[in-house]
Amino acid sequence: MGLISLLWGIVAMIWMVVALIPLLGWGNWFLIPFAAIGAVIGAIGVLFTRSERNGRAKAGLLLNGIVIVVGIVRLGMGGGVI
Repeated sequence: MGLISLLWGIVAMIWMVVALIPLLGWGNWFLIPFAAIGAVIGAIGVLFTRSERNGRAKAGLLLNGIVIVVGIVRLGMGGGVI
């Protein structure tokens, strides 16, 4: 679960960078649910993995959380959230 969440977070980060380009901000509407699924996978990985082996799950959870926050802020700045 940790590796899946980490890879999901990396893909979400790449997608976030693309969605920061002007006129591509609509990608945040798809990015936020995508990253939320990755965060859920990471949380499950943290819960069900031994504490010495859950570093990848924590990293994936953190990456997906950052992407969610940046996506919401970007939508708020661009007027996508009313």
